[in-house]
Amino acid sequence: MKRVAYFDTFAGISGDMILGAFLHAGVSLETLNAALNKLGLSGWRIRAREVAHHAIHGLKVDIAIGEENTGSNGGAGGHHAHTHPKQRTYADIVALIEQSSLSSRVKNDARSIFRCIAEAEAKIHGTTPDKVHFHEVGAVDSILDIVGAAVCLELLDIDEVYTSVVRVGSGGTVDTQHGTMPVPAPATVEILRGYPVELTGIPFELTTPTGAGFVAALSKGVLPEDETLGIRAIGYGAGSRELPGLPNLLRLMICETGDRREKDRVTVLETNIDDMQPEIFPYVIERLLDAGMLDAYVTPVLMKKGRPGHVLTVLAKPEGAKKALEILYAETTTTGVRMRDMRREKLPRRQRQVETEFGPVTAKVIGKGGNERLVPEFEECRRIAAERAMPLREVYTRIEHAINT
Repeated sequence: MKRVAYFDTFAGISGDMILGAFLHAGVSLETLNAALNKLGLSGWRIRAREVAHHAIHGLKVDIAIGEENTGSNGGAGGHHAHTHPKQRTYADIVALIEQSSLSSRVKNDARSIFRCIAEAEAKIHGTTPDKVHFHEVGAVDSILDIVGAAVCLELLDIDEVYTSVVRVGSGGTVDTQHGTMPVPAPATVEILRGYPVELTGIPFELTTPTGAGFVAALSKGVLPEDETLGIRAIGYGAGSRELPGLPNLLRLMICETGDRREKDRVTVLETNIDDMQPEIFPYVIERLLDAGMLDAYVTPVLMKKGRPGHVLTVLAKPEGAKKALEILYAETTTTGVRMRDMRREKLPRRQRQVETEFGPVTAKVIGKGGNERLVPEFEECRRIAAERAMPLREVYTRIEHAINT
């Protein structure tokens, strides 16, 4: 049984909206405060109050820092007010998280979110992630937003996060420490590169860099249309401003599913080639796999006018399709590539160390629960065959027998 957190971002997503949705869905504010106190930050307090947008009730979260505990920067989500927000580097924030007594899961999730934001900021400003100076995101309230979201995922025992297509504003501006920026903010766009996004005509910052970082770092993607989930809890996190014709809320649904299969989206790239030396194909496939493609293979075909040819197929994560195209155009004679997005379903897989007559070896565990099967890892079998001067087939058979008896 998996527990899934599904975020419906019909009015965007921000850090305070995420916390509000979690609290409205059942997370205890006292428990959240106790966890965030482990960061060792002082002078803050989380306030949650019930509000209504278009007659839908939700929770608005504000984080009071000293006397600066009211107001908003004007974004739809509503960053918290600071007269002089402290600047912290990515390394500063990672050290703060690492030195705390938070759980490993919370630390890993929080680091991942900050890493996404740091990489985007570094690219925009022409530097490296470790040298990025956070302003808004480095402030205490934004740190609490991000770490708090990671804490809530653990408190609710969430296995997977999904979202709707992320909605962002367009046509307006937002004030930042770097000056006035277009909406959506450059960092938000960069963070969500490769993730499904919808540009709305609303001229306000619906999705903030903090919200985008949470999505990019922790979401497995957009929930497939045919996914069946049992809803167990619902929460609404409220933004600050009134939006024209739209309730400024983030909807969170906590769901359970008994499906043991994993689902995701992939991009399939195909090209027909009939004028390239066959010896080049293995090299191209090796380059594609080294670049992170999920699979690459060649199929012989009979093309027009009876000419023999090959179809080169690449299976890529959606965000890796651009890199696959670059390799195909650089390394093959193709002049065009067909592309399509597809839904993929697969059994869970992980690795396990098992004892055999050859010592400990790594095996693949396929499936979950009472339907698991163990399969020898090919590279392990090849290594042992080379070390012991044995036929590969014999090594594979012996290991297969050992791990399944």
